[in-house]
Amino acid sequence: MLYWIMKGVLTPLLRGLYRVRVHGRVNVPRKGPVILAANHRSFLDSLFLPLVVGRRVTFVAKAEYFDSKKTAWFFRGVGQIPIRREGGSASEGALAAATDVLESGGVFAIYPEGTRTRDGFTHRGHTGVARLAMRTGAPIIPVGMVGTDECQPVNKKLPRLFRTVNIRFGAPIDAARYAEDTEGLALRQLTDELMFEIVQLCGAYEYQDTYATKRAEDVPTDIAHVAPLQPSTAAA
Repeated sequence: MLYWIMKGVLTPLLRGLYRVRVHGRVNVPRKGPVILAANHRSFLDSLFLPLVVGRRVTFVAKAEYFDSKKTAWFFRGVGQIPIRREGGSASEGALAAATDVLESGGVFAIYPEGTRTRDGFTHRGHTGVARLAMRTGAPIIPVGMVGTDECQPVNKKLPRLFRTVNIRFGAPIDAARYAEDTEGLALRQLTDELMFEIVQLCGAYEYQDTYATKRAEDVPTDIAHVAPLQPSTAAA
C-alpha cells in the first residue's frame, strides 16, 4: 500500500519537474516475473524507473539507508528492501531476496554495474543478474537510462530541475539460450550481451571494460582504457 501511495505522490511531482520520455515500454510484460537491468548514473534512477512501469518494482538497497527511521519509510515506500553488503554472504543475501520477488511473480530491478558510474562511462557488468535469471528463468529487460546524471550529478546534493530523462526498454533476453554452456562462461557471456544491449539503448554513453569504482580518486582518466563493447560470440 505504501508503495502505491508514494508512487501516486512522486509521479506528478517528478513529471512536473522533469521531461520524462519513455521508449519501448511494450517490452515490459504486464504479468509474470521479470528482471529490469539498467545502467546506473544517478540516485534518481531508482525513482524514475518505477515511475514509468505500471507494476510494483523492487530493488535491493544498502541497509544503511534503513538505519534511520527518517529515511527507512521512504526507501520502503519506493520499493526497496535492505541488504547488508559487507561480508561474504552479502551477494547471496541479495540474490535470495531477488529470487523471492521473482518466484512470487514480481518485477525486480538491478544495476549490473553494481554502483553509480563516476566517470561518465557505462561499465562492465557483474554476473549476479545473469545468475539470477538462470536460477529463476525470468527474462531480462535491458534498460537504458539517459539524462538522470544531468538531473542529479554524483556528489551534488541539490537536483537540477527541468531536465530531460529518456528511459528506453529493450527486447527481453532469455537466459535459457546459455543453458548448455559451462556456468562461468554462460554467466559472463550473458552479462556481456546484456551490457551490449544497455549501451545500445543509451546511445550517448561510451563503454569502459572495467568495473565501476565507488571512489572518484580510483577512476582512470586515460582514454586508452575505453574499449568498444561487442556482443558475445555465443549470443550470435
